[in-house]
Amino acid sequence: MTALLSLLLIVGLSLLFTRIATVALTLTGMSKESARFQARSAFTGAGFTTSESEAVVRHPVRRRIVMVLMLLGNAGIVAVVGSFLLTFIEAGRPGEWVPRLALLGGGLIVLWILATSSWVDRQISSATTWALRRYTELEVRDYSSLLHLAGEYKVVELEVRASDWLADKTLTELNLRKEGMMVLAVQRPDGTYVGVPRGETLVRFGDVLIVYGRTPALSALDSRRRGSAGEIAHVEAVAEQKREQAAETVGQDRAMSESATGSPRPGTGP
Repeated sequence: MTALLSLLLIVGLSLLFTRIATVALTLTGMSKESARFQARSAFTGAGFTTSESEAVVRHPVRRRIVMVLMLLGNAGIVAVVGSFLLTFIEAGRPGEWVPRLALLGGGLIVLWILATSSWVDRQISSATTWALRRYTELEVRDYSSLLHLAGEYKVVELEVRASDWLADKTLTELNLRKEGMMVLAVQRPDGTYVGVPRGETLVRFGDVLIVYGRTPALSALDSRRRGSAGEIAHVEAVAEQKREQAAETVGQDRAMSESATGSPRPGTGP
């Protein structure tokens, strides 16, 4: 019976550890969904290759969190397997397995209910956030939630090369807003950080731009080279953005009209 109780305790602690790690990763700037996935993957030792995992490896604080979680996960899995075997070895006769299986199943159901409870999640998150902010230097920077990064939208870092269309132009000259993009900050090669850059800010070779926009537009901008071809690409990107905005406006007007009249969209009626 002691082994069975130890098994349930270990499983409960495992859920708690991954919950704390999820909150800690969120405080470093990851979205809640990505943080939860990375925490569970690290704890279970599951292999994964995603852009979020690369962001974890490059970030020193996230890397330490995941390393601790991996160590705890390795120890926890071994302890769970050992406790599970001892639970049924102690039972002796096969007839004694039934009540132990019932108790194990009931305990796991209770832990699952607690793990999926929104109230319990809020309490653990609140306590963990308070403790981390009280005893560590982690800051709340959940950019994915703040900027509503979803679908095609994201924030990327673009390193400016000498042959890039971006080089040696001010933000006003680049006029990236008309392409549907926004420069949030500029990181200079000497370590200078320009937050909320103005129109007169000059983009130079070696700078790293933090840009917000649609993924296709960001990819096209990163590969754009200086010269007439780059200028033509800029004009085409502006025209494409105007078409996107016009399509969004039509969609919004249609949705508002249907909402006001209560008429269903084509194909959605009975």
